[in-house]
Amino acid sequence: MNWRILDPDPEIVSKNMQEFHCTEIIAKTMVNRGIISLNDSHTFFNPDLNQLHDPFLMKDMGQAVDRIILNIDKHIPILIFGDYDVDGTTAASVLYLALNSLGAVVSTYIPNRDIEGHGLSIQGIEHAQASGSDLIITCDCGINAFEQVNISNSLGIDVIVTDHHIPDDVLPDAFAVLNPQRTDCTYPFDSLCGSGVAFKLAYALMKKLGKELAPLLNLLDIVTLGTAADFVPILDENRTLVHYGIEQLSSTTHLGIQSLLDIVGLKTGSLSVGQLVFNVTPKINAAGRMGDGNRAVELLTTQDSARASELAEELVCENKKRRKIQDTVLDDAIRKVNSEVDIKNDKAIILADREWHSGVIGIVASKLKEEYNRPIIIISIGEDGIGKGSARSIENFDMYDALTNTSRFLEGYGGHSMAAGFTVKEENLNNFRKTFLHYSKERLKKAEFVQTIVLEGEIHLKDINSRFMTFLNKLEPYGPGNMRPKFVIRNVIIAGNPKVIGNGDHLKFKVRQGKTVHGAIGFNMSQHYEKLIKDCPFDIACLVEINEWRGQESIQLNVRDIKLSGKSYD
Repeated sequence: MNWRILDPDPEIVSKNMQEFHCTEIIAKTMVNRGIISLNDSHTFFNPDLNQLHDPFLMKDMGQAVDRIILNIDKHIPILIFGDYDVDGTTAASVLYLALNSLGAVVSTYIPNRDIEGHGLSIQGIEHAQASGSDLIITCDCGINAFEQVNISNSLGIDVIVTDHHIPDDVLPDAFAVLNPQRTDCTYPFDSLCGSGVAFKLAYALMKKLGKELAPLLNLLDIVTLGTAADFVPILDENRTLVHYGIEQLSSTTHLGIQSLLDIVGLKTGSLSVGQLVFNVTPKINAAGRMGDGNRAVELLTTQDSARASELAEELVCENKKRRKIQDTVLDDAIRKVNSEVDIKNDKAIILADREWHSGVIGIVASKLKEEYNRPIIIISIGEDGIGKGSARSIENFDMYDALTNTSRFLEGYGGHSMAAGFTVKEENLNNFRKTFLHYSKERLKKAEFVQTIVLEGEIHLKDINSRFMTFLNKLEPYGPGNMRPKFVIRNVIIAGNPKVIGNGDHLKFKVRQGKTVHGAIGFNMSQHYEKLIKDCPFDIACLVEINEWRGQESIQLNVRDIKLSGKSYD
């Protein structure tokens, strides 16, 4: 593993040290995040709802709001059509609750993943027609629904698209298209997720109608779940939304969320984005992956405590089933890599199978990307001969551009640079694979497959004190664009005897530098044990965190890599 130590401008670092009266590593960490003045620090460290941008800066927002108000005033039903993943179901829930509070006649619809596939479906349009709705609002989808929007229009049903995926040069013929990624949209922040765009639409409605914002702010816990799950940058508006959303989660009024937090055993007073991603959002995702995604919306919007508990239990069980299926598909996929892929020459991995459950291929693609550090595409082929693909990418390789380049072999595709989905006919699969592999080979170099850990700079054990830990806490919420900082600590030695724990997988040890000693843990790092017993100094790349054990808190170094001192980092 390569270590890339960030090297910010030393003059700006020195200026920060003087202005903030802090150590060099604190100054560097701030500069690495663009914090180079007291004003920057105030904005970053004190997220405020006043920092949210005017929703009417988003292209088509005004006409979307006026169209919705028309239905509210005339009590004409509105159908909210959401994608089946966490972002789509949270976005649909936010809009449903907001519109319901405004007196709208509103209902939601989440498509069946296996039958209807991704995006606005004909079945959804038919459902809107049957319910008497003359307006469909999409959530986290619709930006490429050209045919479906035309069909809806022909039936006298207007469509408002709310989405955040990269649009084509031509947009669907919808009544309004709310997407900060539009090239003709001048909205100041283009990295909102689907639930973030839905929130901005709800915000604009409240603002236009002169309503109190309190009910809307009560929805930020739901927005946060979608934002965390979709791995958008936790910067700008997203940082503000998540900051207040996590606060809202500590006293959530949404019974389904509270039931889910209770079941997974999370304390609401100390939640993080990471805890939500690993412990909460997979259960919500399981609704659409393993069956009826409408259950996720019901979980997030129900006011029946018994039903909330029942749904939370159900989704936890569904998630356990999902994990078993996922593990089976993952094992099978790894076998295919070993038998079918030229791992030395192929710059991407593309696998397909008729037996793979389409609800887990995205997770399997993510795990294979972590294992092989290259673009991954996993395809589940249905009985109708249509393959549903899920793609995950690495830094410096734009997956959306790659799919655009191979789109002549695809039935449809969508997504962004790091993750995307598509459909492909089985008879076109070989041509797609060859073309994609050729495209990736032209754009990726061998060096880009070596995993790299990015480090803020060097820290000394003596500098890890209460002020430093307070600083790390103030950097939260962490997430893409503001990852939990990692540091290099050079020339440490072992204090005491290192231990191999956890069935021989993990390391637990103490390190000394000068007179300072701190405990360290290295998960899945037992292969480094011999370096610890060589009786010579070594360097570690690590996170610095608080470990709580039996009611006692202590500083712990969460080690991500170990190198003998003096060895090259590149």
